[in-house]
Amino acid sequence: MNKFTSVNDIGDLKRAVAEAFEIKKNRFAHTALGKNRTAMLVFFNSSLRTRLSTQKAAMNLGMNVMVLDVNQGAWKLETERGVVMDGDKAEHILEAIPVMGSYCDIIGVRAFAGLKDRQADYEERIINQFIEYSGRPVFSMEAATRHPLQSFADLITIEEHKTKPRPKVVMSWAPHPNALPQAVPNSFAEWMNATDYEFVITHPEGYELDPQFTGHARIEYDQRKALEGADFVYAKNWSAYAGDNYGKVLSRDRSWTIDAEKMSLTDNAFFMHCLPVRRNMIVTDEVIESERSLVIPEAANREISAEVVIKRLLEGLNNE
Repeated sequence: MNKFTSVNDIGDLKRAVAEAFEIKKNRFAHTALGKNRTAMLVFFNSSLRTRLSTQKAAMNLGMNVMVLDVNQGAWKLETERGVVMDGDKAEHILEAIPVMGSYCDIIGVRAFAGLKDRQADYEERIINQFIEYSGRPVFSMEAATRHPLQSFADLITIEEHKTKPRPKVVMSWAPHPNALPQAVPNSFAEWMNATDYEFVITHPEGYELDPQFTGHARIEYDQRKALEGADFVYAKNWSAYAGDNYGKVLSRDRSWTIDAEKMSLTDNAFFMHCLPVRRNMIVTDEVIESERSLVIPEAANREISAEVVIKRLLEGLNNE
């Protein structure tokens, strides 16, 4: 594997999950792979779980790790071509990227959607520039349209806790005070569609996601109907995708909050969320603190998903 930006890069999902389970038994079984290798983690946006879990995963594999916060302590980067750089951005990303590549062996990149220009966001200009110009294997720590390390961890978590071969998984939109990208729901939908699970997406009208990600999922506008018989409930907010409403908040309808009464419609479902979560907007205290909440095990599996991905990237380097 020489890059990781989506489920399409991971190959056979059953093999990937099996590898994750093996790594979870012994996180330090492959330290020789990363000896004298360096991972550079580049953050254009804030992070807690992604930063810590990815650093830990790389260290588990014996790697040196460098972390760069682009907006703190580095030159401000211009990301667009053809710009007269007479403002506050002192360096262009097209010089910065190959310089970064010269100091490391693999690069992780975290760069959110701007939510102003749908075309620019969905072209994934920043991470694609790293892939093109760094000369190194690149993996996504969340990009404008996907968050594959999170989705892989979500899949691992479901596989660990499912009680039937084909569980019903429901991804529900929930209210939030701010406009959020579609990366997590896009990615979760893409990974769920790659399984044989029964997968349902529920959201208010106007919050339809890009069909390339929703695929064959059943779309249900009645949240209560969608939740009936669910085995896993994945709550997440996202802003509008379609047309002139791109990046906008169309609703803050609190009736979509996941509460105990909503969970009672399910088949004693597990609750999932990628974190951080706005309590009593996305989900009530009662639900997130219940014994059926998987948010902490789910976050812990971020280390495992990252380790599988970095291990495969290192194996690709060692086979060159």
